Amino acid sequence: MKIVSWNINSVRFRIAIVDQFLREVAPDILCLQETKVIDADFPKDAFRALGYDHVIIHGQRMHHGVAIISRVPLVEDDRLDWQANREARHVGVRLPNGVRLENVYIPAGGDVPDREVNPKFGQKLDFLERMTRWSESLDGPTILTGDFNVAPLESDVWSHKALLDVVSHTPIEVEALARLQAANDWVDLGRHFIPAPERLYTWWSYRAKDWAASDRGRRLDHMWATRDVAAQATGHQVFEPCRSWLKPSDHVPIMTEFAF
Repeated sequence: MKIVSWNINSVRFRIAIVDQFLREVAPDILCLQETKVIDADFPKDAFRALGYDHVIIHGQRMHHGVAIISRVPLVEDDRLDWQANREARHVGVRLPNGVRLENVYIPAGGDVPDREVNPKFGQKLDFLERMTRWSESLDGPTILTGDFNVAPLESDVWSHKALLDVVSHTPIEVEALARLQAANDWVDLGRHFIPAPERLYTWWSYRAKDWAASDRGRRLDHMWATRDVAAQATGHQVFEPCRSWLKPSDHVPIMTEFAF
């Protein structure tokens, strides 16, 4: 089973490259973040035309939004409010084999890494803390994926020194993500298959005139699994060429393949 995660930055605006990706890669399940559309306007027909008949969505007008699109049946779904303000940032499902799949869009956190000056940064840290408490009580095989908006390792960013004070790579965020990971002994599948310090990025800013030449990337998108599920993972891939497609997202898809 191939499971993909992709912050698409508006699913309707970029439906052409989503269609292209699904035709070329043919994953079994696609988890999207930042869909930026209410549920009634989600382009379900475009996915069903390609055989993705199971579409679980949690949308919001203009902002946020997550979705899980699947060719295999999904047994149940839920939507957790880790932001504590009803923003559409999570949707979870159970696969036929009993594995839970949780798709999350963690807040970016604004520009200033200080919760007193920048409330958005505090909201991000509180979001991670609520996820950590959820993780501590988690029982059962689970995959956790999405845009975590944190690049934890020095080799997850183009310059550790330059980004130490930049939101997404600050020590306080890295520590918060480490607590989340430790809360259930999650396996970081990206770094399991592509160990540090090998270069591994999933996001490049739109501000760069030539994103590939400057290569100022960060690894903000992740796929984690509980130990029992991670033991069935057979490979992990980052689709960097998608960053050069027509009307690209600033994120690229990541995919893990499992032997189930």
